[in-house]
Amino acid sequence: MEDSTDITLPAPLLTENQAAELLQLTPRALQAWRYQGRGPRYVKISARAIRYQLDDLQEWIAKRLRRSTSDPGPEAAHRAGSEVR
Repeated sequence: MEDSTDITLPAPLLTENQAAELLQLTPRALQAWRYQGRGPRYVKISARAIRYQLDDLQEWIAKRLRRSTSDPGPEAAHRAGSEVR
């Protein structure tokens, strides 16, 4: 009898160098952002093995889309709606 359990495999993980290349940044920029608590989400497999999910990188990029230099982006609209008056 076959096991009919559906297994969904996670998307492949990108190395720090691959993520930096995709974002057209240096790996050092990603390292600095991780230290500062900024930048895209990442997976810490070990102290020396950092990986990124493509979906997280794409979401991080989408949140930074702007129409003009004066466009504060979706984060500002979210913050403005949650201010106490």
